[in-house]
Amino acid sequence: MGASVNPMTKNDLEPISPAEAKNMYLDARKQEVSQSTLDGYHYRLKHFIRWCEEVERIDNMNDLSGRDLQRYKTWRRDDGDLKPISLEGQLDALRIFIRWCGSIDAVEPDLHEKFEALMPKLEKTDEQSETILEVDQAEALLEYQRKFEHASRPHIIIEILWHTGIRLGALHSLDLDDYDEEHERLALRHRPESETPLKNGKEGERMIALSPEVCRVIEDWRDHHRHDVEDDYGREPLLTSRNGRMNRSSIRDAVYLVTRPCYYSNECPKDRDPDDCEAAEYGGYCKCPINVSPHDIRRGSITNFLTEDVPEKVVSDRMNVGQDVLDKHYDKRGEEVKVEQRRGYLENI
Repeated sequence: MGASVNPMTKNDLEPISPAEAKNMYLDARKQEVSQSTLDGYHYRLKHFIRWCEEVERIDNMNDLSGRDLQRYKTWRRDDGDLKPISLEGQLDALRIFIRWCGSIDAVEPDLHEKFEALMPKLEKTDEQSETILEVDQAEALLEYQRKFEHASRPHIIIEILWHTGIRLGALHSLDLDDYDEEHERLALRHRPESETPLKNGKEGERMIALSPEVCRVIEDWRDHHRHDVEDDYGREPLLTSRNGRMNRSSIRDAVYLVTRPCYYSNECPKDRDPDDCEAAEYGGYCKCPINVSPHDIRRGSITNFLTEDVPEKVVSDRMNVGQDVLDKHYDKRGEEVKVEQRRGYLENI
């Protein structure tokens, strides 16, 4: 009979800080997933690192226990005011990370199994994210920007995102010569070799028609406000900072900044005082309970196109999303809207 193998104990683990473990994990996944997926891992795990460093003062992954994971779940739920579906996504990303940590002797190898009891129980209505930029909010924001911030960097970001419904990564990838002034359109191109991939690779490449209003904003931005710079690959980005191509996180921060109702309407539906609100401070814009992310603008844009009776196939092609995914995750029309739209078609038969 062979000798028995003793289970690993904490004494057998190798010390490593949470931040170092996260960096190793992202580096290990770099060749396996797209940059946008890698960015998603970073976003979901950064809250856990912050909790370890600032809340619990955990400086060694070896010390992590099931009770710690329960405390993190409660903290993250309350700190981010997360819906069950969002909390589940972040906990699942953490579970996969913890399982990987077990494979490199950073935590006990069965620690990831504790997540089975931690995952929130989802109702059917929880399976979809409901947050979108509503039409009236988009119109109020764009009216403000067109009047007071015409062709500014936040303005061109919102105009393009709302009018095209493209993803954050696609907006980040645009170059000056991707804008065709003569034909009023944008070309989306997959260029992973110079760090601007599209989520769906070559399948995501397409031409997008623009309205004259959006074209005017792009041209005024190009001619009067854009920094005349190149990125690290000698390309001329459409969205720029002083140092080159505007990065994804800066685009996201700009969206968080200007979609706060107090920014464009001087009103706060939550009755907060802007002088005391943490979301009014630099770096804290994402803490606003009402503003939205770039993906929420995409969701709102798609819903608006559908509400305006644009055929689903046209919306699917323009936004580069399958019709099944479109129905489940992006179409936020109410049932009353849908039935009246169907009535409109039937009355013409």
